[in-house]
Amino acid sequence: MDTARRVSPLEALAKAYGRAVPEHPADDGLFGPHSVVWRINRDRVFPLAGMRSLMLQALHPLAMAGVAQHSTWKDDPFGRLAATSSYLVTTTYGDTESALAAAAWVRKVHTRVRGTDPATGLPYSAEDPDLLLWVHAGMVESIVTVVQRYGRPLEPADADRYVAEMVRFAEIVGVPREDVPTTVDALRRYIESVELRQATPAAKEAIAIVLDPPDLDDDMRDLWRDLGQVAVGTLPDWAREMYGFAAPPPALMERERVRQLLGALDLAFESLPGVIEARQRIELRIRGVA
Repeated sequence: MDTARRVSPLEALAKAYGRAVPEHPADDGLFGPHSVVWRINRDRVFPLAGMRSLMLQALHPLAMAGVAQHSTWKDDPFGRLAATSSYLVTTTYGDTESALAAAAWVRKVHTRVRGTDPATGLPYSAEDPDLLLWVHAGMVESIVTVVQRYGRPLEPADADRYVAEMVRFAEIVGVPREDVPTTVDALRRYIESVELRQATPAAKEAIAIVLDPPDLDDDMRDLWRDLGQVAVGTLPDWAREMYGFAAPPPALMERERVRQLLGALDLAFESLPGVIEARQRIELRIRGVA
C-alpha cells in the first residue's frame, strides 16, 4: 500500500521557489539587485498577477492551443504553475549562466510545440515570435496592473522602467528586442492592437481550472476563489466580456480587502520550508550585504 503523502500545491511552489534562488550566485544575473525587476518580482501580489496574466494570455487562440495540446496542465495545474514560477524566479534572481540555461530549456521545449488550432483552423508554433510576444505582454502588463493597484508603491516612471527592463526577459526566449514594447502605454496599445483575440472552448476550460483548481483544502479553496474573482475584476472590460464573467462586487475589489487576502496566502506560503531563507537571500543581495 502506498502511504506516501501527496505534496500540497503550496509545497510544490515553495520547493520550486527555494531551488530557484541561489545561495552562491556567480554574478548578479540578467537584471541585478538594483533593478526595478528585482523589487517588483518579489511583491506578494504575484499569485494574483499570475492568475490575471493566464486569463489574458489564454485569449490568444493559437497560444492557448499550444498549451491545450502539448501540456499536462489539466492533470497537474499547480505543478505547471510551480515550473513557471521557478523559471521566473531563476531568470530574475539567478546568475547569468542559470538564467540563460533556463531560457535555453524553454526554447528547446518550444521546438516541439506546433499544430493546428481547432477553433480557428490556423497553424501555430510556440517558436513564433508573435505568440511569444503576446505571452510576454500579458504577463508584464498584468504584473504592472496588479502591483500598481494592490502592491508596493509603483510610480509611473518606475512602471515604465520595469517594462523596459523586462525586454530582456522576452529577448532570451526568442522575441526580437526591437519588437518588445518599452513603456506601459506601448504595452497596452500592443495588446489592444492584436486582432486575433477570443475565448475559445480551450481557454474557458483552462481558466475554469485556474479559478477553481483541484487539491486545495477548504480554507485555501475559499481564499483562492476570492482572489480569482479579484483577478477577473482587474481584467480589461473586453477581456472579461469575452469570458462572459460578471464584474465582481466592488467591496471584494477594495485594496485593503485584497491586501488581507494576499497576506493570508503569503503567510501560508512563507511558513513552508525554504521560503523565508530564499527571501532573505534576495533581500541581503539587494541591500548589498551578500
